[in-house]
Amino acid sequence: MRMAVPRLIAALLMLAGAIKTAEAHPHVFVEAKSELDFDGSGKLTGVQHAWRFDGPFSAFAVQGLDTNGDGNLSQDELRELAQVNVESLKEYSNFTWLTRDGVQLPFGEAKDYWLDYSGGRLTLFFALPLIEPVAVDGTTVTVDVYDPEYFVAFEMVKDEPFGLVNAPPGCTMDVQLAGTLDPMTAAQLATIPADQRQVPDEFLNEIDTLANTALVTCP
Repeated sequence: MRMAVPRLIAALLMLAGAIKTAEAHPHVFVEAKSELDFDGSGKLTGVQHAWRFDGPFSAFAVQGLDTNGDGNLSQDELRELAQVNVESLKEYSNFTWLTRDGVQLPFGEAKDYWLDYSGGRLTLFFALPLIEPVAVDGTTVTVDVYDPEYFVAFEMVKDEPFGLVNAPPGCTMDVQLAGTLDPMTAAQLATIPADQRQVPDEFLNEIDTLANTALVTCP
């Protein structure tokens, strides 16, 4: 009998209880790669993500989804889970913030989303289009990828963590990857109950150091 597909965050909370981990934050680990997309006129159109989830969460999330019992999970069998994931992520700003010269740029609905399951891990692919393409001439564009509540830990891939697709000539990119929490802070975060997503205010400055950031400057 097929398991009802839970909301993403509800699934994370259920997973936390299921594996009885002693650590409360983070619950899920994601290996990510992100790309900024530009159109033929050089305007920024949005961000594309590929997020690979850790093994325990992946195994939990796919329970009951092999509907034909062949031992493999097709894109069709994962389609509903992919939709639930991207719909749930909206509540958390897709863990993605894009600004131009310090002004936040609004995203539209996620599109072109799908899930792959291989090597015991789920990878979510999706695109976040801007509501309207924006010119980037003479500006600095910043994209941040992280969870400010540290329920999900994002680590960018080592090889080209951020990319530019069809960027105008002369655009340069400076990447600043997430730092590391000091052992005392990590230990304190691990004591937060599993059903509490938000971290106390006194930890917010430390959590901000976990942002993965790309700064793109175009002439």
